[in-house]
Amino acid sequence: MSTATPSTATYPLPDGAAGWTLHDDRALPADPSTRAAAREIYQQTRSLPIVSMHGHVEAQTIDENLPFGNPAELLVVPDHYLVRMLVSQGASVDRLGIAPVDPTSTVVPEQDPRAVWRRFCESWHLFRGTPTRYWMEHELVEVFGVAERPSAESADRIYDHLDAALRSDAFRPRALFDRFDIEILASTDPAWSPLNHHANLAAAGWGERVVPTFRPDPLLHLDRPGWRGDVDLLATASGVDVTSYPAYLEALRERRAAFVAAGARATDHGHLLADTTPLADAEAHRIFDLALSGVAPSPAEAQAFSGHMLFQMAAMSAEDGLVMQLHPGVLRDHDRSVLETFGADKGYDIPVQVEYTRSLRPLLEAFGHHPGFRLVLFTIDETVYSRELAPLAGVYPAVRLGAPWWFLDSPDGMRRFRETSTETAGFYNTTGFVDDTRAFCSIPARHDLSRRVDAGYLARLVVEHRLDLDEATETAVDLAYTLPKAAYARRG
Repeated sequence: MSTATPSTATYPLPDGAAGWTLHDDRALPADPSTRAAAREIYQQTRSLPIVSMHGHVEAQTIDENLPFGNPAELLVVPDHYLVRMLVSQGASVDRLGIAPVDPTSTVVPEQDPRAVWRRFCESWHLFRGTPTRYWMEHELVEVFGVAERPSAESADRIYDHLDAALRSDAFRPRALFDRFDIEILASTDPAWSPLNHHANLAAAGWGERVVPTFRPDPLLHLDRPGWRGDVDLLATASGVDVTSYPAYLEALRERRAAFVAAGARATDHGHLLADTTPLADAEAHRIFDLALSGVAPSPAEAQAFSGHMLFQMAAMSAEDGLVMQLHPGVLRDHDRSVLETFGADKGYDIPVQVEYTRSLRPLLEAFGHHPGFRLVLFTIDETVYSRELAPLAGVYPAVRLGAPWWFLDSPDGMRRFRETSTETAGFYNTTGFVDDTRAFCSIPARHDLSRRVDAGYLARLVVEHRLDLDEATETAVDLAYTLPKAAYARRG
């Protein structure tokens, strides 16, 4: 993993100003003896290639390889962690350059990207103590060579420096992909995606480097607005006339097969609950036919069907070998007016409590020991790590415990994850680090932070004489590189 800045114009610091540098021990333990061991462990992982097996960078970005645009479009607008903090302090979504879904809306977003950038820079202090601060300073200093902290006074200088860099071929997506040393990147794609950008990348020799992930969520929730139209998209993409529940399952299998042919390693499921209780065939037929006819099922029926479909997705994964990822527990788009005006993924997804043990029992009793099945479990409710998830991953051979996710993707969240899960699940029933980002330039920053935190945790085990240094170093390499590749290898 390398983010060393290529040769660019020298940053224009004001007269007498000291340059901005990042401490090489950032996020490592404060205790001197533990820090010394952590440094040694981290040195063995910091330059490893990046294995990015779950994210939301679009294949189109890599395929077309166009310049990213201006600094606000690249670093502010798509980063919902950053947006939500600014909104929490009074910046409206439209003032951050985010356009409404309806082009005829009377809401007019900020048109000047420099003004959006200034709002971010003058609010830099708001990010103190947050992982967003770590990611952004890594991007600015290590990727772009910025030499002063963001502020109201420095905003325009930083903007001009970034803008000049982004006009250079060295900062196009494929050049950065190589510079970041990304070995493989998985995009997340709707079930009906034509996968044309993946086909183009494969033809250009990138087929093993950028792979799709099958995301059928909109099709599995019968009460979702637009569900019927999404079923029509599924029918068109699969070539199956979806006029019945069996045809619906056939269409999903056809699309999964297309994803496998395009190099997919996994599916992705973001349900509200973790329920996996299968329905009797007659009941599944009844509820599906009801929805297909245009009659809205009850909330209980819709929830029962979505749980049933998670079981069906597991059954299909046992057949085709696609790794099944499940990350429940998020009430998405908490502010419905923001959803209606600006669309999804604007920072309003809020965690809720989720029960896993009983909910996953039907799925795991059926497939938990199946040699062709792999289930990666994520959570953003860290109270379940030691009580439910680590014990499940610590006994079912099909289960792996996913990395700290969303609001837990932070230095202290990662440490708590290791502390609460390792004693029960061990290291080798986890996936290693998975970054889940839409912000392309934050990928190396996120992986670097994870490697530093893991080095610190492992160093503590060394100084407490619970691991030898060679064991800790081997484990760190596995967490950063080996385990993600193994966890996401197709089982077929």
